[in-house]
Amino acid sequence: MRILIVARRVVQQLRHDKRFLGFTIVVPLIIAYFLKLFFDTLPPVVSREAFVIPFTSYIVYFLTFILSALLLVQERTQGTLNRMLINGLRRTDIIVGYVVGYLGLAIIQAAFVLLEVLLLFKLDYSFSVILAMGAGLFVLAVVSVLLGIFLSTFARREAQVIPFIPIVVVIPAFLSGLLADPSLLPRWAEWIGKIFPIHYGINLAKSAIAPGLDSGGVWPNLGYLTIYAVVLVIIGPLTFRERE
Repeated sequence: MRILIVARRVVQQLRHDKRFLGFTIVVPLIIAYFLKLFFDTLPPVVSREAFVIPFTSYIVYFLTFILSALLLVQERTQGTLNRMLINGLRRTDIIVGYVVGYLGLAIIQAAFVLLEVLLLFKLDYSFSVILAMGAGLFVLAVVSVLLGIFLSTFARREAQVIPFIPIVVVIPAFLSGLLADPSLLPRWAEWIGKIFPIHYGINLAKSAIAPGLDSGGVWPNLGYLTIYAVVLVIIGPLTFRERE
């Protein structure tokens, strides 16, 4: 019940914050459209299928992380989280409640982006493949929310979230398999890439599209993302601060 109380408050807040809600849903669609314009400039020999869905996973990952981190810092500076704790809510209740509150938004975001990409690039996949890709985007969005909540505890103001962006968003673009095969990187760089959840989100997308690729398979990568989420739920309350 405590988790549902927090989740209901998050849903109500999202309903009243039309700008945040629109930004979360519309901006990924705009980025996906510009991704189409970019791929139209490439020669036909470049495989769209090998890059489009992984890029879609990356779009969901970095936007969800940034928005959730900023929102939690804002909640902390306004004293909202402190009032929740005074009213008897535990740190774990607050973290899980925020994730549950974002579930509907994560489903809408993942579904809209995936549908737009399939239509724009005229990709034809079976229902099972689309379902696997959708599940991967959804779980990745949940993990991104948890990661944003976790790292937001180390920021006192919204501006202090910015230094985390190169670490959590930019570096994984080079090490997670989005732009290059991680096995071609130095061993230390390959292992660093495996720290980030987007690595498993990209592998999941590649496994769904081309099961023959050495990407670990859909279910193992989905399992890794789930484990990532559970770990963040466990360690999140240990660093959680309700106010400055």
